[in-house]
Amino acid sequence: MKIKVGVFFGGNSVEHEVSVISGLQAVHAFSADKYEVIPIYISKSNQMYVGELVGKIEAYKDINTLIKGSREVLLVREGNKFNLIYYPVKKFGNPVYTSIDLAFPVVHGTNVEDGTLQGYFKHLQIPFAGCDVLASAVGMDKYVMKAVLKAQGIPVLDCMRIFHKDYIKNQEDFIQRIENEINYPVIVKPVNLGSSVGIKIARDREALYEAIEYAFQFAKGILVEKAITSLREINCSVLGDSEEAIASECEEPINSDEILSYQDKYVSGGKQEGSKGMSGAKRILPAQLTKEQRETIRELAVKTFKALDCNGVARIDFMINKDNDNIYVNEINTIPGSLAFYLWEAVGISFAQMLDRMVELALKRDRENKDIVYSFDSNILASMSFGGAKGAKGIKR
Repeated sequence: MKIKVGVFFGGNSVEHEVSVISGLQAVHAFSADKYEVIPIYISKSNQMYVGELVGKIEAYKDINTLIKGSREVLLVREGNKFNLIYYPVKKFGNPVYTSIDLAFPVVHGTNVEDGTLQGYFKHLQIPFAGCDVLASAVGMDKYVMKAVLKAQGIPVLDCMRIFHKDYIKNQEDFIQRIENEINYPVIVKPVNLGSSVGIKIARDREALYEAIEYAFQFAKGILVEKAITSLREINCSVLGDSEEAIASECEEPINSDEILSYQDKYVSGGKQEGSKGMSGAKRILPAQLTKEQRETIRELAVKTFKALDCNGVARIDFMINKDNDNIYVNEINTIPGSLAFYLWEAVGISFAQMLDRMVELALKRDRENKDIVYSFDSNILASMSFGGAKGAKGIKR
C-alpha cells in the first residue's frame, strides 16, 4: 500500500517562489511505486490549495489564475486520519478532498521554515519530514545558531545582533560599536532569512548606514559580522538524524559579486534554468579542496547538524579564509533549496533515494514521540471547589 505524502510549499515568505520550485522538484522526484504524492500550495496569505494546476510549474506564472482554478483546503485530524477538507465546507457532498499519511514541508524562510509550519504539524500530531520545531527555529535565527555552535566548539565568526527598535534610538552608538569592535569591512544581513536576501557588505560608514537600513527592510533583527575579504564559500549537505548522519559531496558556488546573491542562486541561469532552483545555480562540484579540507568540512557539517538536533536533510554553508585557510560555519539551511539533491547525486544517492530516507526518518521520529508521556489520565478540575472561579488563587498549596 502506498504512503500518501502531502508536499507543502510556498507560504508567506520572501522565498515563496523558490519554495514553489523546490517543492515541485520534490513532488516529481518521489517514487510512484511507493508513494501517492499530493502537492499542496500555500499562498502568500497562508491559505492552502489543491488541484490539477497546483502540480504544474507553468501555472505559477499567473498565481491569481492558479488560485481561481484550485480548491482551498484545511488540514484536519479526524481520529487517526489526517484529512484535507474543502473550505468553505458545503452543506452537501463529500467535504474530504483526500487524506495524507505524512506531511512533507519544502518551504523556505520566515513564517514557514522557522518552525511555524512544523509547529502546526506537531499540533495536529501528523508525522512530518525534516527538522522539528526547535531545530527549525534555531537554524533560522543566525545569531542563536552561532551561539549554540560556539558553545559546542564549532568555529563561527564573532558577530553583533541589533534590533530595529534599539537601533532607531541609538544609531550613532551602534555604528561606533561596530567600528570599534568589528571594524570594516563588515557584512550585514537579516538575522532570520536565507537565499542571500537582504545582505550587503559595507566598507565605510556611509555604506554601513545603507546596509543596515536595507537589511531592516526584511527583518526586525540584523546581524553584523566581519567580512572575509579573501573568501571561498563551500556548501555541504547532511542526511540523517541526531543518532546517525552522513555528509554529501562539497560544492563551491560561483558568485558574480563579493557575496553569493539571490540572483546567482536562482535567476542567473536564464530562462532555460528558470525552474531548476538551486540545482541550476553555477557551481564547482565537487569543490576543489584538499583531502584534509574536504574531510574537515564534512565532519563539521555532521557535527553542526547533530549539535542543532536536525532531522532529514539540511545544507551547511561554510566560509574559508584564503589568507589563513581557517574554516567557519556560516549558516545552516534546515530545508535547503532543491533539497540539495544534486549534492547527494554526486555521491551516488539519487533524489528518490534521499526522499525515501527522509520519509523513513520522519516515521521513526513519530514512533519515538508516541513512546513519550505528554499527559496523565487524571482530572484535577473534577475534584476542585471553585467558589466563584478564583482560578489558581483558589488552589491550596
